[in-house]
Amino acid sequence: MSNENNKKFVNNYIKYSSLAIQMALIIFFGILGGIKLDEIFNLKFPIFTIILSLLCVFASIYLLIKEINSN
Repeated sequence: MSNENNKKFVNNYIKYSSLAIQMALIIFFGILGGIKLDEIFNLKFPIFTIILSLLCVFASIYLLIKEINSN
């Protein structure tokens, strides 16, 4: 591989791995927030966990699509 191709590969690797970490953190904190809300309201069925986790999954997919389309 040439030096320019190697730099391009490394830049893409860093960009997409940071995007994956960002997506994982969004989903993680959404689930954590849902669990805490379910504990605060003392719910037997974890409705906040389900709703927030789904919203965060959709938000992270939206950010992924937005980032891919911007390049």
